[in-house]
Amino acid sequence: SSPVAWYGPAKLIDQEAVDVFPRSLERLPVLLPTGHSALRASLDHWFHAQGLQVRVVGEFEDSALMSVFAARGLGVFPVSRLGADDLGLMPGLLLLGCCEGVNEDIYAIRNRRSQHHPLVQKLAREAPRSQ
Repeated sequence: SSPVAWYGPAKLIDQEAVDVFPRSLERLPVLLPTGHSALRASLDHWFHAQGLQVRVVGEFEDSALMSVFAARGLGVFPVSRLGADDLGLMPGLLLLGCCEGVNEDIYAIRNRRSQHHPLVQKLAREAPRSQ
């Protein structure tokens, strides 16, 4: 489970937007996962709990594609803190704020053949196990 944060292009993220987050989401164009994703349900609940009415300008099934649209200046978007590590590959994206109480659950399934792969071994060592 990884906490969720909001990122956006430098042209949309100014100090005021950061200072008044999450209220700034009401004035910014918002990119979101599609309605059938678990993260979207959590975000919709969080919006309601915060009393926010956001302007959704795009919905995506692919989080990588959503980040590309954000990097092109089209909106701000949520991403798990684990996924945020990859955002360094897209210059110009800045942290807007953290989405307190919203987490994205990430699952890994491995088989015997793949258990010797170095990345699978590292994940297995570092990830908490659920029974």
